Amino acid sequence: MSNIFAPIIFIFILIGCSSPAPVETTKSTTYPQLVELFKTWREFQKPVKKEGVPDYSVAAMKKQHEELKTWQQRLQNFDTTNWPIKHQADWYILYSEMNGLDFDHRVLHTWERDPAFYKTLWMDRSDVPGHEGPTHSAIIDLWKYQFPLTSENKEKLVSELRVITPLHEQAKVNLTGNAKDLWIAGIRDIKTQSEDFKSLLAQPGVSDQPDLIMVINEAIESTNKLVTWLEEKSVSKTGPSGIGKENYTWYQKNVHLLPLTWEDEVLLLKRELTRAWTALKLEEHRNRNLPELKPADTPEAFATLTERSAKSLMNFLEKDEILTVKEYFEPALREHLGRFVPADKRNFFIITLHHDPRPLYSHFYHWFELAQMDKEPHDSEIRRSPLLYNIFDSRNEGTATAVEEIFMQAGLYNDDPRVKEIVYIMIAQRAARGLGSLYAHANEMTMEEAGKIHSDYTPRGWMKVEKELLLFEQHLYLRQPGYGTSYITGKYLLESAMAEYARKKEMQQQPFKVKEFFDQLNAIGSMPTSLVHWEMTGDKSMVNGAVGK
Repeated sequence: MSNIFAPIIFIFILIGCSSPAPVETTKSTTYPQLVELFKTWREFQKPVKKEGVPDYSVAAMKKQHEELKTWQQRLQNFDTTNWPIKHQADWYILYSEMNGLDFDHRVLHTWERDPAFYKTLWMDRSDVPGHEGPTHSAIIDLWKYQFPLTSENKEKLVSELRVITPLHEQAKVNLTGNAKDLWIAGIRDIKTQSEDFKSLLAQPGVSDQPDLIMVINEAIESTNKLVTWLEEKSVSKTGPSGIGKENYTWYQKNVHLLPLTWEDEVLLLKRELTRAWTALKLEEHRNRNLPELKPADTPEAFATLTERSAKSLMNFLEKDEILTVKEYFEPALREHLGRFVPADKRNFFIITLHHDPRPLYSHFYHWFELAQMDKEPHDSEIRRSPLLYNIFDSRNEGTATAVEEIFMQAGLYNDDPRVKEIVYIMIAQRAARGLGSLYAHANEMTMEEAGKIHSDYTPRGWMKVEKELLLFEQHLYLRQPGYGTSYITGKYLLESAMAEYARKKEMQQQPFKVKEFFDQLNAIGSMPTSLVHWEMTGDKSMVNGAVGK
């Protein structure tokens, strides 16, 4: 590979894609009709069940894909010409979700290629609206349960757990793919599930529930058998795992609604990686006469550091008029302040946390957004629940990454300029790992080789100290095209929205207020940032660069 710091000319060519022509039937004209279509679409999107188990067999998937065309035609039959922008944007959400299911059937075939697809047990809530990466339709979110279980919740959990053994048996039939990296890395996810089931046995009150213990033990045995089967089959897997440049571009434009091609993203991530390294070295020069940041080396020092950092961030957001601080923001942040970790066991993000948590706490804007979804559900039923196929990634991961630098530029670290160095290190890490994922999806690199870019181009060697994070991230990005780049592409799109929003204010001779911008952003909700741009500014160019109705 050529030097990724090589000079580049950064040119975006926005190419409109025409969607299928409407069918010749009576037009649907009202927004309530769209909401009703959304409700029935979400039910159709789930696979049918066979004896209570989601059916991902060849026959079932073929039938679903054939029927999908009718749903796409129904959507195309809407005339949204005179609708307000917010309702037109909701039309595009359905458009992108239907394209996502189509892409699953045409290209991804997750139920055939991706063993991790059959992971069922999820111990913790994701920091974005939905699970990161593809999941089957019968997952168990254990974090939603409180132990000891009520009688009702115990019966519900037992019922959910009974799906696991027949689903694993189905997986042994369905998994016929030849994607080597996805297969090998997926085994790790299934092994982890076995350990998670064992920890479930230790939850309060479980020992008093014989039927629950029995079904947990059955799930452990079934999971271990699936691991053995996957390991036996792994020796025969020789094929690539990436989806190719052309498919990647189609997916980004028509599912995630990004006005960027694979090539555009390579240019953008190279630029951000170069900029982050350069800015870091200039910050280090500027700060050369200041004492270096020293990581917290005891639990007591860490507790003091996190408390001071949480207060600093929340005071900054409110007193510097960055956004309207809701009463549930600080409690949401405080649930995730972190715990002390010995130096030899810290991964990249834990290293930054022990130096100064504020850059990472800025990224925890995620938890503000999730708390808002919980406490103040969106008026639009279409935006109220997590969008499918990780379509939220440019908005949620992009915003969380963008505010790290936005808050810095707005003055968060005026009290300690050394912390700015961490911000640039984090940007470099996101750019490097995303760049690696692009080459992996182009099948120009293996997952391991992509991880080497991720590791080698992260400053100070902070990605070389603990390998689990590296494996987790590169595996996720191979499973979910576009997720690895969404931190930087979403950051670019949010900055573009802010720039256009500010330009419009200036043209109207009105002041630009950061607080107004972020309050509007939060009110719009978690949907692709190209749609956010349109709704905030009236400028549809970003959407037109991705798709056209």
